Amino acid sequence: MKTRFKAAVAQVSPAPDKAAALAKVATFSAEAARAGAELVLFPEALIGGYPRGSDFGTVVGSRTLEGRDNFRRYWEGAMDLPGPESTELGKIARQHKLHLVVGIIERGGGTLYCTAVFYAPNGEYLGKHRKLMPTAAERLIWGFGNGSTMPVFDTPLGKLGAVICWENYMPLMRAALYAKGVEIYCAPTADGRDTWLPSMQHIAIEGRCFVLSANQYARRSHYPEVHGKVTPENDAVVSRGGSCIVDPFGTVLAGPNFEGEGVLVAEIDRGAIARGKFDMDVTGHYARPDVFRLIVNEADTPAVVFTSQSSDKNT
Repeated sequence: MKTRFKAAVAQVSPAPDKAAALAKVATFSAEAARAGAELVLFPEALIGGYPRGSDFGTVVGSRTLEGRDNFRRYWEGAMDLPGPESTELGKIARQHKLHLVVGIIERGGGTLYCTAVFYAPNGEYLGKHRKLMPTAAERLIWGFGNGSTMPVFDTPLGKLGAVICWENYMPLMRAALYAKGVEIYCAPTADGRDTWLPSMQHIAIEGRCFVLSANQYARRSHYPEVHGKVTPENDAVVSRGGSCIVDPFGTVLAGPNFEGEGVLVAEIDRGAIARGKFDMDVTGHYARPDVFRLIVNEADTPAVVFTSQSSDKNT
């Protein structure tokens, strides 16, 4: 396992469709690879889109036909797993020899999920994490993940996992990943508030892990379906980014970027994890399991389960 390597976060603007989003992943992955990175994280909902400002024609007790049609178009722009876009992401990872973590909108039957997907440098699809708790109006359009998609992957760079946006404010979920030994903690997000960076610093200190966070940088003109025609004079920023990389002691190694699109790169020294665990391991020697315990249900919980029974027939 490598003790030192470079990791990157890609802060990109929204793309109008899946093909354009994949092109952005390819472009920024190439830039990260040229900078020597072996891992790159992309923002929440980059492929499929984060529908900032959209209400899908919904108020309490009422939905409009226009809003339903907006959802239909959004559903059509999502990804299937497996599917052609997933294959293309694997090709990008293989071409640039990168561990790739990308925020997507996943289509699972008639339901959409906010998902992070993981790829190895040989292009292999490693797996996914579905957002457990969509926030506020996100619950109108995204389903809930469950404990079966909270992986931490053993990689040559260390133990790699992801927690999406405000899931990072779920302390029990953080504890579950700490217990799995997460070392490279990825936080794709849509939050560019002033409070986000200190949250990432807190998590890095609490978990004694490296935290990578990637956000989109967006202006009103990126959302024509919401804002209509936008002029240069009123093309305000609606998502200012704030992507960053933080070490296990809370030191900001790169970012935050509030200027626009770009790739941030930092060197990861895995020795810092052990140095940090010396005095705090929150699911190890710094825990009090005699007082506090967390039980995590990792079972899949489908709505319909099909079974077959065979019975002996008397003849």
